[in-house]
Amino acid sequence: MSQQPQFKNILQTVGSPYRQSLQGKVVLVTGAASGIGRASAFAFAAQGAHVILSDVQDELGQQAAREIRDHAERADYLHCDISKPDEVKALFREIEIQYGKLDAAFNNAGIEGSPAATHECTQDNWTRTLNINLTGTFLCMQEELKLMLKRGGGSIINCSSIAGLRGFAGLPAYVASKHAVIGLTKAAALDYAQKNIRINVICPGVIQTTMIDRFTGGSPEALKGLTLQEPVGRAGAPETIATAALWLASPQSSFVTGTELIVDGGWCAK
Repeated sequence: MSQQPQFKNILQTVGSPYRQSLQGKVVLVTGAASGIGRASAFAFAAQGAHVILSDVQDELGQQAAREIRDHAERADYLHCDISKPDEVKALFREIEIQYGKLDAAFNNAGIEGSPAATHECTQDNWTRTLNINLTGTFLCMQEELKLMLKRGGGSIINCSSIAGLRGFAGLPAYVASKHAVIGLTKAAALDYAQKNIRINVICPGVIQTTMIDRFTGGSPEALKGLTLQEPVGRAGAPETIATAALWLASPQSSFVTGTELIVDGGWCAK
């Protein structure tokens, strides 16, 4: 079973290579209560950023924010179901009130939906999966862009998947939503390329998270079968994606926009 990332472990693994450029920056991470989002919130905090963690898992999200504050970094947890426009607007109103700006955002929140062949995928599953993975990302981007336009720039990082680049049987809604996130990213990147706002997307491979636990049913044999398909022969850790997000948020990637950064152990090279 996947273990939740811990701040001290993230700090040891990731280090502080971007602390000078991200110190004091205001960064939003959605889906921050667990897995990749939690690791990314910790990684941004380790660079000295002021992190806003958002999720629907309030207890886990508040716990993650407390863990950051225990290490003398600033962090706040704000509840938000990104599929609900009113909650998204309320989230960003609060960010503007509390922080007055937004420098970077990692739109990581997403679900895998219920597995089923395409003809058996229910409309409810289709709608819920796209509402969170695609529409939720779009709604957050709209509000992030408004704040970034006010301050003259920023970096938006979306989270897709290797399922945004390849087909996977039994996951029609998830695959469709993750392909669409890549298209949305590219379109928006062109809209704001001359506004000092960079928009990119990360495509993770098999990462050790609770989502993978659900996908494999918690079966070690199923996980082994999945990771054997990874050319490197293992699953990635959440902090590998966090490190990619740090780079995309930093000035070191200033000439990178509209691209999909594949972090997949070589899966898409096959």
